[in-house]
Amino acid sequence: MNLRAMISASDEVEANRLEVPRMQRARGEGRIAVKQAGGRTRIDRLFQEGAAKIRIPHAVTAGLEAVLINTAGGLTGGDRMTWRCDAAPDTQLTLTTQACEKTYKAADAICAEVGVSLSAGAGASLCWLPQETILFDQARLARKLDIDLAADARALIVEPVIFGRKAMGETVVTGVFRDRWRVRVNGSLIHAEDFSIGPEIVGELPRAAVGGEARAFATLLLVGPDAGDRLVRARRIIADNGGASAWTVGETGKLLARVVAKDGYTLRKTLTPLIGLLNPGAGLPKIWST
Repeated sequence: MNLRAMISASDEVEANRLEVPRMQRARGEGRIAVKQAGGRTRIDRLFQEGAAKIRIPHAVTAGLEAVLINTAGGLTGGDRMTWRCDAAPDTQLTLTTQACEKTYKAADAICAEVGVSLSAGAGASLCWLPQETILFDQARLARKLDIDLAADARALIVEPVIFGRKAMGETVVTGVFRDRWRVRVNGSLIHAEDFSIGPEIVGELPRAAVGGEARAFATLLLVGPDAGDRLVRARRIIADNGGASAWTVGETGKLLARVVAKDGYTLRKTLTPLIGLLNPGAGLPKIWST
């Protein structure tokens, strides 16, 4: 072997030795569609793949509750989860998660991605009530929520987020969190929001216009013809821990509430009665209290 070939072979060995191993990433896709049959909401179609699983607890009511599970045990950079849930006309569907979704440190600059698509037909009632998303230091998460509703459908959307668990002494110094919502009624956009924070979360979160002293937050959106009727009572429950407003939008209405708290426990103390008000007859999913 000549000198040039020896140098080339040596370079190739060194490159292979220094190559960073590719980390395994979690992938999951879950889809559920429900229909009305015999006066009850029943499964029409169910699909689950990868780390996404869907379980249906036994129910004594006419509605159906679905529990979404990420069997990977959490999210980290490069993971991708997708959920699609469709409620046919005159059905009642509640969606929740098995536990808090923990988002761990990303080993690189790639975000974990979560995409949620929901739809509800005429006269349907749809509730999106996941348990808290917990962000750890150096976590990177990008979420998208797309909702399509019929004109007289009703939807309650709740998303609670915690930046580190206070009881565990956790502090989120750096990271990225992006949250995008698009809600349409009869094809018309009635609600849109984009939230983004990072990478210097420890400097941004304490600002008065962002979080102040809070590290736990929740956004609640109620869409339905009678949404505004609950505004006064919602403000009474929230008190000094956030705010709420209501609008008439076309033939329907919407109530938007923001709740802030110093930790997850305090956040739930406000969320529990508030969800009970906005979701009469059903309240919180049972799994929230197990």
